[in-house]
Amino acid sequence: MSDKKKTHRLYDKTGDPTQDRPWIFRTYAGHTNVRASNALYRENLAKGQTGLSIALDLPTQCGYSSDDPIARPEIGKVGVPINSLDDFAVLFDQIPIEQMNTSITINGTAMWLLSLYVALAEERGVDVSKLSGTTQNDLIKEYLARGTYIFPPEDSMRLIVDMYEYSLHHIPFWNASNICSYHLQEAGATPVQELAFALVTAITILDAIKARNCFSEDEFERCVGRISFFVNAGIRFVEEVCKMRAFCEMWDEITQERYGVKDPKYRLFRYGVQVNSLGLTAEQPENNAWRIILETLGVTLSRKARCRALQLPAWNEALSLPRPWDQQWSLRIQQILAYETDLLEYPDIFDGSHVIESKVSDLKAQAYTEIHKVLEMGGGVEAVRNGYMKSALVASQSERMARLASGEQIVVGKNKWSEGLESPLVRDSDGGIFMVDAGAAQQTLDALAETRRKRDPAAVEACLARLTNDARGGVNLMEASIACAKARVTTGEWSAALRGVFGEYRPPTGVEGQRMEMVSESVGAVRQKVDNFIRRFGYRPRIVVGKPGLDGHSNGAEMIAVAARHAGFDVIYFGIRLSAVEIVQSALEENVDIIGVSLLSGSHNEIIAQLFEELDRQGARDAIPVILGGIIPEPDYPGLKAQGVKRIFTPKDFDPMLVMSEIMDIILASKVG
Repeated sequence: MSDKKKTHRLYDKTGDPTQDRPWIFRTYAGHTNVRASNALYRENLAKGQTGLSIALDLPTQCGYSSDDPIARPEIGKVGVPINSLDDFAVLFDQIPIEQMNTSITINGTAMWLLSLYVALAEERGVDVSKLSGTTQNDLIKEYLARGTYIFPPEDSMRLIVDMYEYSLHHIPFWNASNICSYHLQEAGATPVQELAFALVTAITILDAIKARNCFSEDEFERCVGRISFFVNAGIRFVEEVCKMRAFCEMWDEITQERYGVKDPKYRLFRYGVQVNSLGLTAEQPENNAWRIILETLGVTLSRKARCRALQLPAWNEALSLPRPWDQQWSLRIQQILAYETDLLEYPDIFDGSHVIESKVSDLKAQAYTEIHKVLEMGGGVEAVRNGYMKSALVASQSERMARLASGEQIVVGKNKWSEGLESPLVRDSDGGIFMVDAGAAQQTLDALAETRRKRDPAAVEACLARLTNDARGGVNLMEASIACAKARVTTGEWSAALRGVFGEYRPPTGVEGQRMEMVSESVGAVRQKVDNFIRRFGYRPRIVVGKPGLDGHSNGAEMIAVAARHAGFDVIYFGIRLSAVEIVQSALEENVDIIGVSLLSGSHNEIIAQLFEELDRQGARDAIPVILGGIIPEPDYPGLKAQGVKRIFTPKDFDPMLVMSEIMDIILASKVG
């Protein structure tokens, strides 16, 4: 090595040159069924991916077996369906799980998926203590931002503590939960809110572990060392660098001062990241590649705050699920950054920067103020129950939408320089989008039926009885869950047993009392239409905003609800996971003028068909117009409109007041038509 090159390298305590190892390369993947996903994982590993990030479909995340009526439209749409240990055996076929760092993005059913993973290892004869990886298992952010919760907050916290207790003693390299601020930013969180709400969640979990008194002092320190985080990185990469440095400093301070952790290695802020998807555009989608690499810099530039694992969205994520080639492109971005640049060869390049230090200090001060506010009201669980954190996120998202609509926040190709040549990337025969094979769901259903046929019903019944009794008796539920896994209990059966003990939970929507601070010509125009409607018909126009199916990404629906109220509508919004029957019943009971449906999971064709079947059954197909919003591939437009959808709104329709104006036109046309 030349002298010049040596000066660029880091040095360890012996004076020998060292270089940072690259982070773990992941792609968030899973689709269709277990066989297709297994093939994708093995292909990605062969391309240089160094860890697995498992995407589960919505029925699996929400605790339903694939043959449940509410699950059928969603099978394999946003991830891989897992019904039993037989599915896990296929999913990880020819993959040495004892050598793999596996991240499982799962929350409400996190204990179940971890139990399946442990049971698979034991059936393979693998020493479970060698397993390493993470179950996301952050239920507080599910109540706030993503919606795959099942049980009430206290019971969800119990399951998380159970997993920490089991993992520390049996799977010491497993992160039983992963505090996920990623979805907070997707739901509109500012950097201060992302810092504060994520750290409050971690405090809530550690306080619950402390309260159980299940660890010695040394074990508790090791438990703190297994707390990991999953963050988001937006386009303002200097601010994101500062946010990550603030995260690292604050976690060191909290673990030392609040919990007395003495060993510095257990106070390290260990985090993985997926960079921001919220800012990716359906307009000029090729520009997203540059957004993704710039966002990646925010979590890789600073050595002191560099991520441990990284997965990147694909350029076409605002259009659909990515195809294998799209995921390969995102993986190559990581590899070029790690292996072709000199990023990993230097000490921290921001040390001593007055600008960075000042911004970090400011973020920390604001975040600590917010943390203390939440802790004073009783902590993270209470701030979920009283709606404080959810309302704060809805308010921030509303402000963001207002800035986009006014042009204050520029997004190239969306609200500025929107004219351009058509992207050649969307000229392929598939339009640059991934389409799930509708027939593949039957393979999942057939495999589920085969599992049920071959298993021992008496063993299933006995294991579920043990699970129920342990849940009622306050016993750690991991052992009972692992036994259920080995008996081929299904995802829906495991969840139903615990629903029978804990019940289910619906948190506040955060929409009540929100305002959208917009003053523009479009606001005036739509309010004039509303005023004309009131004078003519004697009441405010009424809209039901519905989130059918299992898709819990409610940001779009919440913004439409807030915008509609700002425009002068009466709004009926009950939150997520409504059936088509419930939405139609609400529309009829409230005598609404229009039904607005929000869908992002790819199940729009099936769910819209269910909706119109119910309207037909009620004799209301022609009485109430239906509009649809979400990530809807253009090839599906003709079929949806043929069913009766009057207008399809997508992320391209970013001005909520223009959306409201079009909705008023549809309502008026239906009234006078």
